[in-house]
Amino acid sequence: MASIEHALWQRIIEQVVAAGGHIIRPWFTQLEPISMESGLLEIQAPGPAEQEYCQEHANRLFTEAAQAATGRLVGVCFLTPPQRQGDQKPAAVSRGDGLYEPLIPLSDDYTFDTFVTGPCNRLAHAACQAISESPGKTYNPLFIHGSAGLGKTHLLQATAHKIAHSHAGSKICLLSCEMFVNHFIEAVEKGQLHEFRFRYRHADLLCIDDIQFLSDHEQTQEEFFHTFNTLYQAQRQIIISSDRGPSQIPGLEERLISRFNWGLVAQIDRPCYETRVAIVRKKARLRGIPLPEDVVCFIAASIDSNTRELEGTIAKIAMLAKVTDQPLDLRLAEEALGTAIAPSGGEVTIEDILNAVTARFNVRVADLQSKKRSRSIAFPRQVCMYLARNLTRHSLEEIGGYFGGRDHTTVLHANRTIALQKAHNPQLQATLDLITQELQSQRS
Repeated sequence: MASIEHALWQRIIEQVVAAGGHIIRPWFTQLEPISMESGLLEIQAPGPAEQEYCQEHANRLFTEAAQAATGRLVGVCFLTPPQRQGDQKPAAVSRGDGLYEPLIPLSDDYTFDTFVTGPCNRLAHAACQAISESPGKTYNPLFIHGSAGLGKTHLLQATAHKIAHSHAGSKICLLSCEMFVNHFIEAVEKGQLHEFRFRYRHADLLCIDDIQFLSDHEQTQEEFFHTFNTLYQAQRQIIISSDRGPSQIPGLEERLISRFNWGLVAQIDRPCYETRVAIVRKKARLRGIPLPEDVVCFIAASIDSNTRELEGTIAKIAMLAKVTDQPLDLRLAEEALGTAIAPSGGEVTIEDILNAVTARFNVRVADLQSKKRSRSIAFPRQVCMYLARNLTRHSLEEIGGYFGGRDHTTVLHANRTIALQKAHNPQLQATLDLITQELQSQRS
């Protein structure tokens, strides 16, 4: 068996980081190359669940990366540690052997302890916690909606986790709407509607993820309508998630829309900057990834879409650091995120400004990004913010992110302060002009 060279694996990972997007998961750092032989790249996954994910969602990503890195036609195969030790090829991924499998398994990654709350999701989070204390009594049904990657599935799983622990013996059904539709179709084909109805209408907690996929499935909507009524009348808890509000789902019957609005409808919005900083810190800590504070702020300022993208970015940076043996610093983070986010060549970067100002005022970058407010630190920090505001295209929020997660009002205050002082201080004006010339000459 031919082992794979470290340099080749490094090139493959760099390709994966560049093209992976939302497919990348934090545990990708645990993937290990096994061998490259006869046009087949074998990669070890941490366990069966990770292997299944890679086979379903990341196989093409790694295949294209391997082909780009080698310049040859290459296949990719994922193994678990037991399969590797037994030198066996992975068996076909199991899809379940019965009508009611598979349901979504509960993940230890999705609990209330690992969920980061903020203004964007506080209502949905509070409702789920209340439900977990007394299911069926408050907020029934609960309808959570928001764009992909904002934490809807996390809250469904966290609620199911809590109920499973605090209400022993509860019958919990947590599944996607697509699974519900497929289970219903299979039940009709096999003449097992009685078993299907018994399963879902006797649940103590029914969580349906992505209910928008019920759209235009008339027979399944009819079945779900009666399932909903049975559970509601029995005071069994129903939680539903969607990428849009009940009335915005096309092809959904009015009677279902009405029932979805009976309880609480909670929207989750995109996380604000402060929440994104908290998310990055917590996700990195949970994964044992030592991200410096400036990298945390850089990620939070650069990725404003959703939690999933933030997690993927953390994984990208950690993967790149591992395969290239580079420190987890701001330069590596900018490399991992690519030119789509980092300023293009020829433009002054905040890192350039930091280097110039720290050299001029004899301070450390860590001090500028700290909470220190002494004059010797606060003034150079304001100079940095002023220069970043005037020499880069970063937003106020992004600039604040580089300096210990400060908000946009702090950056505005720094900009006004330096602008006023330089108008009455020729020496400061000369210093700013000199730093500006140095920065621009470096990029010319």
